[in-house]
Amino acid sequence: MESVYVRVAELLSQMGFEEDLKQDILQTGRPLKIIQGQSLIEPGMKASEMPLVVSGVLRVMREEDSGRELLLYDLEGGDACAMSISCCLGNQLSSFKAVAEEDTWLWMVPMSQIDHWLARYQSFRKFIFDAYHNRFDEMLSTVDSIAFMNMDERLMKYLLDKKQSTGSYIIHKTHEQIAQELNTSRVVVSRLLKKLERQEKIELHRNRIEVL
Repeated sequence: MESVYVRVAELLSQMGFEEDLKQDILQTGRPLKIIQGQSLIEPGMKASEMPLVVSGVLRVMREEDSGRELLLYDLEGGDACAMSISCCLGNQLSSFKAVAEEDTWLWMVPMSQIDHWLARYQSFRKFIFDAYHNRFDEMLSTVDSIAFMNMDERLMKYLLDKKQSTGSYIIHKTHEQIAQELNTSRVVVSRLLKKLERQEKIELHRNRIEVL
């Protein structure tokens, strides 16, 4: 617990927050650990806290009524979820799903403080606006990949994005899980992964993929 508190304090310092703001966030927030595969929020839920990622990766997705999912973006250390801020400030129910890609520590900040911090601290306003801007760019990239990329290009981009977000060349995903996140079929994913392996871009193992 203490190490999480220390890590949060370090992150807040790196963000350039004023000392008073740092202390407010540390005093009003709380730590939350979610294990790999566990959901933080589901469609239709109402959130009262903004998650700040301390360590690990949080995957944000849209989910169809049929259960099929589309990956929007990943949140890493120091990132905040702009969509949760938007839902809370607008008093709306969630239209997205957030799941831990790996064991993840979060610092949950009460939304009741957000308006006050936005009005009082320039550094916090910049942080929130940057979060919106970065997540918007990432969603545009997702839209571009769907509209303009072939599925094999989308798949390779997905693998490279995972490598970057987790910091590992080993991706622990089944073909079915990848298919769900890319909103396609497992058969298509398996065929394209074999193609990428023949091109010596990846190596396939049981329930994991190594990016070369």
